[in-house]
Amino acid sequence: MKLLFDQNLSRKLVPAIESLFPGSSHVIYVSLDTADDATVRRYAEAEGFTLVTKNTDMVDLCVVKGAPPKVLWLRVGNCTTTVVRKVLEANHERITRFDRTDQVVLSLFTLTPVD
Repeated sequence: MKLLFDQNLSRKLVPAIESLFPGSSHVIYVSLDTADDATVRRYAEAEGFTLVTKNTDMVDLCVVKGAPPKVLWLRVGNCTTTVVRKVLEANHERITRFDRTDQVVLSLFTLTPVD
């Protein structure tokens, strides 16, 4: 399962999670950092990515259009890249299971500090 991080997340996440999610990328690495949500969604679908975003507009678009692509919706507020990495690591098994379901969106929260 490979992830495509939206522009609202740090590109530093790509090397940080490479061992768990090989082949992942960031919109900046594929020249989509200024693209609209529909363009990013189409790219993710064509290239087999699961989108990772904090953007509710992207989530809404994907719910209306359906999967693929699937969306990991990070509902972690304004936090550090380290916290986002830890949320992804802590939920690796859950994310992997999500990939095998018919669900379109998986919301990930952090209710307690993870750092």
